[in-house]
Amino acid sequence: MAITGFLTDSTLCIGCKACEVACKEWNDVPSDGFVFSGLSYDNTVALGHSTWRHVKFVEREPRVGHGGNSGEQVTWEFSSDLCKHCENAGCLEACPTGSIVRTEFGGVYVQPDVCNGCGYCVVACPFGVVDRRPDDGRAFKCTFCYDRQKFGEQPACAKACPTGSILFGDLEAMQQAADARIAKLHGQGMSDAKLYDARDTSVGGTHAMFIIRGDERAYNLPVNPEVPTVHLRAGWTSAAIAAGAIALGSFLAFAIGGRR
Repeated sequence: MAITGFLTDSTLCIGCKACEVACKEWNDVPSDGFVFSGLSYDNTVALGHSTWRHVKFVEREPRVGHGGNSGEQVTWEFSSDLCKHCENAGCLEACPTGSIVRTEFGGVYVQPDVCNGCGYCVVACPFGVVDRRPDDGRAFKCTFCYDRQKFGEQPACAKACPTGSILFGDLEAMQQAADARIAKLHGQGMSDAKLYDARDTSVGGTHAMFIIRGDERAYNLPVNPEVPTVHLRAGWTSAAIAAGAIALGSFLAFAIGGRR
């Protein structure tokens, strides 16, 4: 069974939100409401229990126009965000009920009928993706369209994207496509284009990769995402030292008391 992945290219995204709509329709995800956020045209604002694909509107600082002329221009860029389906998934490690599993396609899947709403996965996610619904407290996020993949279909968001901004397929093929795309962008003068996949962090890489320009934080992508369990070794070491100190102190107390 092939290990699959997403490649989302922000340089091709036009902000149409077709991916958001397709995700909601296929997965029967509840509405987020129709309240104007005040953040340009971004009504959904962020990923959450009822937004599994979110198109972020990135308003970049004015840049000097082409040819070095003095005219400045504000640039708009868009990026379609989703669960990263981490190689080392903090949510999966934290789940006490076995609700969160790794599928045969490499995705991280939350089984809603097993989730007890404890919320451990919410705080363990390095990207702030997992969220609980207020009505019953259960956790929800992108399912990697597991039900579609089982029948050889692309995820709904990738199929609906009209510009090719969202690609989906064999993970290695997506990585190769990313390398080729970045090389092309660099050749076109976009020297700040790069791939975000968190490979050199404790996350160990993601199954949802992003081609972005400039600072990743503008796209809600942390520079150094951390899986909480990486701090366990230091915690256990400290606990062992403290336990040793207590044991030594107790031994000395008994030894001195015995001599008296």
